[in-house]
Amino acid sequence: MKNVTHSFVFLAHWPSAGSFGLNTDILATNLINLTVVVGVLIFFGKGVLKDLLDNRKQRILSTIRNSEELRRGTVEQLEKARIRLQKVELEADEYRINGYSEIEREKENLINATSISLEQLEKSKNETLYFEKQRVMNQVRQRVFQQAVQGALGTLNSCLNTELHFRTIRANIGILGAMEWKR
Repeated sequence: MKNVTHSFVFLAHWPSAGSFGLNTDILATNLINLTVVVGVLIFFGKGVLKDLLDNRKQRILSTIRNSEELRRGTVEQLEKARIRLQKVELEADEYRINGYSEIEREKENLINATSISLEQLEKSKNETLYFEKQRVMNQVRQRVFQQAVQGALGTLNSCLNTELHFRTIRANIGILGAMEWKR
């Protein structure tokens, strides 16, 4: 191992004028190595990096174009939806107004029909009351007449004797006979 180390140390002591040697200064060599690596990467990677960036740029531009087209389509659909919404709102207002007027018409028709029915019921009630009143009055008349006839018969039966009874019968027969002669 000492031989290997001595050989590196020996190489480090070579003169630097036009010859190749090892630089043992780590900071200087790292900086030089990094510069060489970055330079090589830039030289050889410039084309690849440019192609990658161009592809990325094209994808971004196409995505923006597609987004714009989608936005325009969405805006058009939104406008169509707004127009359709306005039409539906107008139709709903018409239905609401027509519904209210139909309800008012039906209400008026119902009120009129109810009024007519009430008038007919009132008329029927009055007729029923009139006929019931007439029936009751006829019953009262019949009872009064029956009581009067019974009272008169009672009075006649108590006051009449047979002679008065025969006289009344002869007078009535005479009246009836006179009526027959005139004919």
